[in-house]
Amino acid sequence: MKKIFLALLCCANIFGCFAQDRVSKIRNRLLSGDTSSVIVASHRGDWRNFPENSLEAIDNAIAMGVDIVELDVHRTKDSVLILMHDPKLDRTTTGKGLIADTTMAYIKTLKLKNGCNIRTIHNVPTLEEALLHAKGKIMINLDKADRYFDQVYDLMQKTGTTKQIIMKGNDSAEAVKAKYGEYLNDVIYMPIVNLDKDNAESQIETFISDMHPVAFELLYKKDSNPLPAKLKDSLKGRSLIWYNTLWDTMAGGHDDDASLKDFSNGYGYLIDNLGARIIQTDRPQFLLDYLRSRNLHD
Repeated sequence: MKKIFLALLCCANIFGCFAQDRVSKIRNRLLSGDTSSVIVASHRGDWRNFPENSLEAIDNAIAMGVDIVELDVHRTKDSVLILMHDPKLDRTTTGKGLIADTTMAYIKTLKLKNGCNIRTIHNVPTLEEALLHAKGKIMINLDKADRYFDQVYDLMQKTGTTKQIIMKGNDSAEAVKAKYGEYLNDVIYMPIVNLDKDNAESQIETFISDMHPVAFELLYKKDSNPLPAKLKDSLKGRSLIWYNTLWDTMAGGHDDDASLKDFSNGYGYLIDNLGARIIQTDRPQFLLDYLRSRNLHD
């Protein structure tokens, strides 16, 4: 019996080391500007099979081989940080009301709904629970968390996940440094730049000069904009390029739906024509299968 216990303990330790090593590898790919493969980010976890922003949605993204999971953060009336996209409970849970007006005790009585608005057996996780659950297994992009970032960072330190977190935003380089300060020694920050705005290119150059970000999330509506193609070359060796394929106006029409019809006009276009090396999707398994068919993902 003792031998069996020791064997199980050894396996658990090996898995723990493997998980930690996987996060380190993903982080290193980001920091080194590795363009040999495409990093996959899953929007709100795997919400097609489990409720969005649930622990189970995170688990399924990990099981697929997703590199980054995007999660949303809100704060309750009694200052508990939870995972949820909307400011209200109504759409994704069996409860009602604003999260900011609701206590954690009430939220614990609720169940999450799935994408078909059906009650499930799954619970609303706190951010702390999610960080511990995902620790060492997957990089985490926290959305809407900048509003409470001092509290968020305290949880990162408590859970040992400070180097596992990605933040993004629309602020200027000066505002980012003022807001995050020394947190940027651990947390990866990626600017979001709307390429349809007149100052987009100068904004990018200012960020590179002041902060040297590992990647930019780029947005544009139509291919008549020449800047996305130009940035494929001008950002080469300086920053990775992230595109969202959640809907058409985020990536010039080359979104998940376009990929369902024709990969070359969807993911393939972003990768080959625009130099994308990070793609956030609502169809993680679909994207992973495509990338693996091209040897662009492990």
